[in-house]
Amino acid sequence: MENIKGILVSAIVPMSNHIANGGEKLLGNASSIKRTPEGKVYISGQMQRHALFSAMERINETDSEKGSTYVSNGDGISNFVENDLRADIGGFMHPSKGSYSGRRTSPLSVTPAVAIDRSNIGRDLMVRFKMNQTSDRDQALATREFSEKDFMLMNFHLDLSTLSISKVFEYEGEFHVKTSYVKHCTETERLRRVRLFLEAVRSVSDYANQARNAVAGDPERVLIVFDNKLNRKASRFFEAIEIEQKNIILELESRDAKIFIGDDKTENSVQKAFEGALTELKNSTLYDPCNGDYEIKSFLEAFPEK
Repeated sequence: MENIKGILVSAIVPMSNHIANGGEKLLGNASSIKRTPEGKVYISGQMQRHALFSAMERINETDSEKGSTYVSNGDGISNFVENDLRADIGGFMHPSKGSYSGRRTSPLSVTPAVAIDRSNIGRDLMVRFKMNQTSDRDQALATREFSEKDFMLMNFHLDLSTLSISKVFEYEGEFHVKTSYVKHCTETERLRRVRLFLEAVRSVSDYANQARNAVAGDPERVLIVFDNKLNRKASRFFEAIEIEQKNIILELESRDAKIFIGDDKTENSVQKAFEGALTELKNSTLYDPCNGDYEIKSFLEAFPEK
């Protein structure tokens, strides 16, 4: 496909006996699970981003083409867009910089992961044994909430018009008169970063304090869309009734978007959907407002600190 502008991945993920994102301490001194007013468990968008970048870091570290790239920690994001994948794909905000060199809008957008149906919440009683019988402190008791079984709907979207690319605004006096673009890495590297994004989506696992309980975000059903416009309408595909699903697909096909649907309960598995998408990616081009690799600058070269 030529000139892909946006990639959307919508997934249904089964999770059992989990507290994938603990919330407020509503029942004593242990975290309660987050849920919507109608009783559906959800995982915040911030946690979704954290888990995705954790997966991307693992994949990048073993990639033979990684070069000098890395994924920075969430508490120390750089502005080295040319090397730091979190800075490029996830954006950053450095208020102390006081200029454009201190901020970048994220090409990545995500939705909170929300259970399709109302969740059944269980509770564990936790006891911290009172070892010193002469102490005046009361016995420590708490309940820990967990969700028994959920099918979580989650969406990830990547804006390729800004992946490894920044806008440069030119002014005359107080008026904005021109917009140009600057590229921070080659097209080959941009394609590699898209591949990392797709591979990370199908191997998300680092939810808050759940590694020991093997809570994973591996999809059971998936919809992958390579689109020639920035549109996220397909993010409601799995919640839609049958006729709406058909119309969403027809709308995408009308503009020659590439669609990959996988369901592990059928012969068209999730693995086949991702393999099809990755194969298509190898033969595709990304939208490039810079029209090639003629001039590549680091972020600081494009936006020197004042």
